[in-house]
Amino acid sequence: MNDLNYAPVCGLYCGACELLSMKCRGCGYEQGKPFWTDMLPTKICPLYECCQNQKGWEHCGQCDDFPCKTFLELRDPSLTEEEFKESLEMRKKELKRRVEIGTDNWLKEKSVG
Repeated sequence: MNDLNYAPVCGLYCGACELLSMKCRGCGYEQGKPFWTDMLPTKICPLYECCQNQKGWEHCGQCDDFPCKTFLELRDPSLTEEEFKESLEMRKKELKRRVEIGTDNWLKEKSVG
């Protein structure tokens, strides 16, 4: 069975994260509060707060405002500008794919890839 907690709102796949088990259990398990949110004033991922807590969506790709300013501006500070742009494009593509085939099928694709 696919673990929906590994399918965060942002389009990443937690199952491929090098920090899984070391610093994080997966975004769904952390309920929008993975380790890096300690550095934010709100202590919660802004995408999770907007998407799940405020709008009740499963992921950002379901929102009429996608990709919004928050999605486009939230970045990992360790990424170069080029890496950040690549990450944005990849996450947009992944979220569009989730809309097309559903998260369960998307997770199946990710777990075999």
